[in-house]
Amino acid sequence: MQVLLASAAALVNIATDGAARGRPYRAPRGGELGAALAEALGLPAGQVLAEGEIARLGRTAGALREVFEALAGGRTDDAAEALNALLDANGARPQLDKFETEGGTGEWRVHFHGRDDSFAVGWSAGCATGVAMVLGGGLAGRLGVCAATGCDRVYADASRNAARQFCSTACQNRTKAAAFRARQAR
Repeated sequence: MQVLLASAAALVNIATDGAARGRPYRAPRGGELGAALAEALGLPAGQVLAEGEIARLGRTAGALREVFEALAGGRTDDAAEALNALLDANGARPQLDKFETEGGTGEWRVHFHGRDDSFAVGWSAGCATGVAMVLGGGLAGRLGVCAATGCDRVYADASRNAARQFCSTACQNRTKAAAFRARQAR
């Protein structure tokens, strides 16, 4: 589950324009976006995504951004509707797939797509399902948009105390430093 949530946040942060760490952020385009998505999803070095897969993952990132922003704004119903549309568009359905391990015994993993679906559909369905499970499990507060000024990157909070407010320690430190400077200026 944590892999899906981290991947959902990574998709949004890589493939959507906005602001990051106090500066405007423009998502890569074309092949650069494909390489960034492949890296974010942990693909083997050199694996290239097809144009259609890049486009689909870009659309998924946009839809997931709507979900994160709706949750951050307290609009849970809007988030659920957007997630349901994303789940439906990707035909998310659970399936157990066996992966070989070093010992040769294999390991079963749950995926949320069929065997005939494309790479992009599988990741889109999986990320949407992971976010939906968090929302449906009463843990929507673990998904958010960075609280730092000038940053709209998203995060999935996996900490014990569910107190995360920032996309990165850089944004957290930037915010704390600004607050310190403001206190010193009084």
